[in-house]
Amino acid sequence: VQLQAFGGGLVQAGGSLSLSCAASRRPSSNNGMGWFRQAPGKEREFVAAISWKGGFTNYADSVKGRFTISRDNAKNTVFLQMNSLKTEDTAVYYCAQALSSMAPVVPSGYRYWGHGTLVTVSS
Repeated sequence: VQLQAFGGGLVQAGGSLSLSCAASRRPSSNNGMGWFRQAPGKEREFVAAISWKGGFTNYADSVKGRFTISRDNAKNTVFLQMNSLKTEDTAVYYCAQALSSMAPVVPSGYRYWGHGTLVTVSS
C-alpha cells in the first residue's frame, strides 16, 4: 500500500488547512489510520488517529479542539482538518496505516507511511 499526503502549504497563524491522505488501494484488512508530524530538529510525534470505522479517535493534547481527523473508506482516504493553527504546528505531516483496526498513538502501531507534506505556519 502506498500512501500519499496532500494539502500542505503556508498559512498564517490562526488560519486553517486541510490535509488528505490517499491510499493506493483498499487495505487487505480493516486498518486504523493516523497522522504524525516532525518539526525541524525534533522527533516525530503523534497528532491524531482514527479507527477503521471512524468511531474512535485519538488526539495529541497539543491539537485537541483544533484538529479533526476523519476518513472516507469508500475513497481510501483520511483527512486532517486543522484550525486555529499556531506557529508550533509547523512540521512535515505524515499519514500512516495502522497494524490493527484501532487508532494507536505510537509509531510502532503503524506499518505503512506516506512521504509527508510540509505545513508552515507563519506569525
